[in-house]
Amino acid sequence: MNTGKHVQEQYELWLKDPAIDEGTKEELRQIAGDPKEIEDRFYRDLEFGTGGLRGVIGAGTNRINAYTVARATQGLAQFMLASGNTSLSAVIAYDSRNQSPEFALEAAKVLAGNGIKAYVFESLRPTPELSFAVRYLKADAGIVITASHNPPEYNGYKVYGNDGGQLVPEQAEQVIAEIRKVQSFADVKRKSRAEAEGAGLLQWVGEAVDAEYIRAVTAISRNPELVKQTSDNFRIVFTPLHGAGNLSVRAALAGIGFDQVQVVAEQEQPDANFSTVKSPNPEEREAFALAINEAKRTNADIIIGTDPDCDRMGAVVKDANGEYFVLTGNQSGAIMVDYLLSSRKERGELPANGVVIKTIVTSEMGAVIAEHYGAKVLNTLTGFKYIGEKMTQFERTGEAEFLFGYEESYGYLAGNYARDKDAVIASMLICEAAAYYKSQGKTLYDVLQELYARHGYFLEKLESRTLKGKDGVEKIQSIMSDWRSTPPEKLNGLRVVKVEDFSQGLYGLPSENVLKYTLEDDSWFCLRPSGTEPKIKVYFAVRGISAQAASEAIEQLVQTVMSRVDNHN
Repeated sequence: MNTGKHVQEQYELWLKDPAIDEGTKEELRQIAGDPKEIEDRFYRDLEFGTGGLRGVIGAGTNRINAYTVARATQGLAQFMLASGNTSLSAVIAYDSRNQSPEFALEAAKVLAGNGIKAYVFESLRPTPELSFAVRYLKADAGIVITASHNPPEYNGYKVYGNDGGQLVPEQAEQVIAEIRKVQSFADVKRKSRAEAEGAGLLQWVGEAVDAEYIRAVTAISRNPELVKQTSDNFRIVFTPLHGAGNLSVRAALAGIGFDQVQVVAEQEQPDANFSTVKSPNPEEREAFALAINEAKRTNADIIIGTDPDCDRMGAVVKDANGEYFVLTGNQSGAIMVDYLLSSRKERGELPANGVVIKTIVTSEMGAVIAEHYGAKVLNTLTGFKYIGEKMTQFERTGEAEFLFGYEESYGYLAGNYARDKDAVIASMLICEAAAYYKSQGKTLYDVLQELYARHGYFLEKLESRTLKGKDGVEKIQSIMSDWRSTPPEKLNGLRVVKVEDFSQGLYGLPSENVLKYTLEDDSWFCLRPSGTEPKIKVYFAVRGISAQAASEAIEQLVQTVMSRVDNHN
């Protein structure tokens, strides 16, 4: 991080740099009398976190703009060229956010300036299709311009390797080292769009890749015949929340036979300001308000929603009273694990070396279900890139067969066609499971209650605290240091039986700033600074003998832990 003196120097360098356009300089002149704003924009460079580069759109080193995108792409190009390969290519996709198309084209022009061919999608596409396209086009890297479900003022830049997975820390560190070598924007090589197209270094892609992607997704369906037989009596309400999922999700659903799909009209079209929601996040019930109204009107069996870049999916189903109930990511994941594994077992298609992969902050319920069917369970750090890394390892060695991967934050994947969470296949599978169980006279809520009765009442909760700016970063670090240096010995009368500090590189996993505490009744909580937002996240999980017991236990645990977090000075 830069000191006050260096912050001012960086600010003035941008104002003097001949490589920076006049409009950007004028934006910076407007804040000349606001030292706090200058500090926030220049106290650091945007860093790669669990989702790559992500920040508020605007001028400055701690902002995302054409220059920080170009600098990052120059670093990526240098990283790629270091391989010695003279015939390199990358795929670029983007979502519905402000300046996403412009940033995508900027990245393509920089790649072209370095002699690297860019395949660029002609319009917005789901992030998981980018992962698929890297593999399908046999590219050496991928870039997607997105800030996932962050507020409208954000955008971001994620980098993928040649396996279609997001860069893991070792690779990201090498890219970061190359980015740091780009001292001036004048060092960035670029071609104009016309030059890049003329040299064959910029190729636009679209429908042909779309068709192959949807074919790969629908091939994972377990019961397409049942879907076709029952589709007349199965109603789906879908909201893409103004993002990239509209066409792809509908194509996948239609591809296996669903024909009663109602899209929420007010949220169907791309909208960078996400004007109908406070946050375009399917993790939050509020995002489903319009969809629930539509579902009540049409008596829909299920509601599905996808975030702006369509890698996260949320589902809403009817509870025992006929009211619409928002499933958590852990609940949807458990249902899909049970549906996929039970259907494969019934048909004798469950491999002896099958593996389900989840993250360390994801509920143990899916793990218990997977083990019930004889599947092995692996835990990774937070971030789907680690699940993708394991998938590629299994594909290379043949040591295991990937069955399903998921994380509590609404990210799921089945099949080997991609290496990132995919809301398109998750939408298809959760709707297929709902249709399958409806044919047996059950809702997904009924199925969830059966799973609880069979495996225990698992309950989870996530608490987040947003702490913005330099002061916020420092407070988050201080909170983590406090818990690390003085871990609790007891909470609510229960002994803390295990403390896991993942910054120490436990279990062969990369080092990450995460602390996990397990109590003697197997409940646990975990503290983790977000890699993509100015937040500290605290995850909680309990397993009770009844719904009420689990609810009481988690409320006590949350209250005790968050009291210490919130009172930290």
